[in-house]
Amino acid sequence: MSTLDDRHQIIEQLNLLAYAFDHREWALVASVMTPDVHAYGHSGLDDVIDNNLRRHLGGCGPSQHLLGNYQITVDGDAARSITKARVYHQGLGERVDKSFECFGEYHDRWSRAAGEWRMVERRFDVSIVLGDFDVLQPG
Repeated sequence: MSTLDDRHQIIEQLNLLAYAFDHREWALVASVMTPDVHAYGHSGLDDVIDNNLRRHLGGCGPSQHLLGNYQITVDGDAARSITKARVYHQGLGERVDKSFECFGEYHDRWSRAAGEWRMVERRFDVSIVLGDFDVLQPG
């Protein structure tokens, strides 16, 4: 069972991560995820940032990660969350007239250390895909 404070802290971390993705602020990603995070099929924070996030968002135009319907379960210093997401990506440069959008659920595991919730694992289950995936480019 989660307390409202635990839920609030985890939701704030999820929202901060979405902000970091949309503004390409990789240091903020590091403030939410643990150094040994497993996310998007990658292990370790540097691998996640360099081989997933930068590879897809670095050369993409503006994006917007909209989150909602937060389901959070806390068990001591461990937690799980499922969050609905609608993610929009606009093209950049020669792809400016294209877009890519996906809908799905983030499945995350969290650990609390020194009073802070940090993400230790993330999976994104995509249910709907619209547009041109080539909008996502390295940068």
